[in-house]
Amino acid sequence: MRETRVSTSTPAITSEASLVRASSLKSSSRARSASEGPVTQGSARAKNRRPSRSTVWRDALSLSAMAPNTASKGTILVVDDDPAMCEFLEQGLGTFGFSVEGLTSEAQALERIERADLDAVVTDLRMRGMGGHELCRAIVARRPDLPVLVLTAFGTYETAVDAIRVGAYDFLSKPVQLDTLAIALTRATDRSVLRREVQRLRRSLDETQGFGEILGESPSMRRVYRLLSRIAGSDSSVLLTGESGTGKELVARALHTNGSRPEGPFVAINCAAMPEPLLEAELFGHEKGAFTDAKTGRAGLLVLANGGTLFLDEIGDMPMGLQVKLLRAVQERTVRPVGGRREVPFDARIITATNRDLEGLIELGRFREDLYFRVNVIQVELPPLRARGQDVLLLAQAFLQKIAGRTGTEVTGIDPEAASKLLAYAWPGNVRELQNCIERAVALAHGELVTVQDLPDRIARTRPAHQLPAMPDDEAGIVPLEELERGYILRALELVGGSRARAAKLLGLDRTTLWRKLERYRLIDEKNETKTWS
Repeated sequence: MRETRVSTSTPAITSEASLVRASSLKSSSRARSASEGPVTQGSARAKNRRPSRSTVWRDALSLSAMAPNTASKGTILVVDDDPAMCEFLEQGLGTFGFSVEGLTSEAQALERIERADLDAVVTDLRMRGMGGHELCRAIVARRPDLPVLVLTAFGTYETAVDAIRVGAYDFLSKPVQLDTLAIALTRATDRSVLRREVQRLRRSLDETQGFGEILGESPSMRRVYRLLSRIAGSDSSVLLTGESGTGKELVARALHTNGSRPEGPFVAINCAAMPEPLLEAELFGHEKGAFTDAKTGRAGLLVLANGGTLFLDEIGDMPMGLQVKLLRAVQERTVRPVGGRREVPFDARIITATNRDLEGLIELGRFREDLYFRVNVIQVELPPLRARGQDVLLLAQAFLQKIAGRTGTEVTGIDPEAASKLLAYAWPGNVRELQNCIERAVALAHGELVTVQDLPDRIARTRPAHQLPAMPDDEAGIVPLEELERGYILRALELVGGSRARAAKLLGLDRTTLWRKLERYRLIDEKNETKTWS
C-alpha cells in the first residue's frame, strides 16, 4: 500500500523567504496607506480586492530567489493547465535544487512518465480535461513507484480523502509555500530513490557475487572475498575476527567448501559452551575409564576432523589449561586422549574465531601469546553490519525470500520507509540480529511488503548512536571535554570492531594510555571487556 501524507493546514515550518514576504507586504501596505490619502468607498473595494494569481506568483518568485541553490535533488514533473503556475514552480523549485519540467496537458504528462528519469509528480487538482484525481489514478496505475503530490485551492477533508483513495503520496492546500513543497518533495524523492534501490536489490539478488553462501556488495566485503579466494586452497591456520553475529562460522564453512579438503568433514565446536573437563574430552578424546561414566573410549574432534577442517569458535574463551594442550597438538599434529598414553596423529586444517581482542587478553595474561601466533597465521577480519552500507537491504531481502519460502507466506519485499529504518539502525547484533528481525517482520506482515509497524520497536524508533556533536556556534553548545573524548573513543572502538589495539593506533595512543581512559570513563566491565555500546 502506498504511503500518503495529508497536509491541509498551515505548515509550522516557515522559511526566511516567507518571513521576508510577510514583512515586505506589511511595509508596502503601510506605504500605500500613507500615500493614498483618505480611504473612499471605491478605494476600499479596490483595496479589499484579492490580488491576481499572476501577481502573487510573481511576488513569491522574486522572494524564492533567497532559497539556497544546491545540487539537483531529483527530477520533478509539474502538471497544471495554467502555464504561469508551471513557470512559477519550475523556477521556484529550481532554487531548491530540483530539476523541474512543466506540462499543461494530462496526455503529455502520461506520455512523459513512461520515461524512467522522473522522481515525483506535482499536479493541480482542478484542471480542464481529465482532472487531478484521474491523472493521479492513471499515474499510480502505470508507475506505482512514482510519488504524486496533489495541490488544490479547495483543501477540504473530503478532497484529501479522495486524493488518498486514488493513491496520492501527499496533499497540500494552496497557496502553498515553496519551502513546504520542497520539504514534501525531498521526502518523496528520497522514498522514490530508496524504493528503486530495494527493487534493484531484489532483482540482482541471484546475480550477487559473494563467496560461498556469503552475500554482500560493499567495498569492505569485496576485500574479504578477495582475501578468502587467495587463502581457500591453503592448509594454513586461519583466525577469523569480528563482532558477534558477523558470520564467522559461515566464512569458516565457505573456506572448507572452497578449499583443498571439501570432501572431508567439517567439525565445529564452541569453546565457550562447555566446562573445561568436558571441552578437553571433546577436543582430545578419552580412553575407557578415564573418568566417571567413561565406559568406552571415544575419539576427539581433532581426530574426527582428519582430512577436513576443525573450526574452534570463541577460542578467546578457552581456559588457559587447555590452551597449552591445544598448542602442542597444533604444533605436533598429534593428540593424546584423556587417560591415554599413546599419541594419535591427525591431519586437519585449523580455523579459529573470536569476537574478543586477543592481543588485549595476552596483556592481561588470559591468552597465551605462543598459541595466538600459532593459530593466527592468516587473519581475516569481518566488518560489522553497520559498516556495510546497502548490504543491509541485500541481506534483508535474502532472508525475507528464504523465510517466506519456508513458511509459505506471500511477503515479497520491504516497504521503503521500513528499508530506511533498517539502514539507519546500528545493528549491534550484526547479521544474526538482522535475520531475527526479518523473521519477526515476515511473521507479522499483513500484506506483500514489510512495513515499519512489523519491525521491532528498537528499530522503528532508531536514532544514530555515538554521533559527535557539530562545532557549536555559541557558549550554549559547548560540551565538557571529557564527554567529547569519551564519545570519540567509543566511535573509534566501533569503527575497528572493538579492538583496543587498533583503536589505540587509530587514536595515536599507546595501549596503556587507552586502557586508563577506558577505566576512567567506565567503559570496562567486570570481565575487563570493552563496553562498546555503553
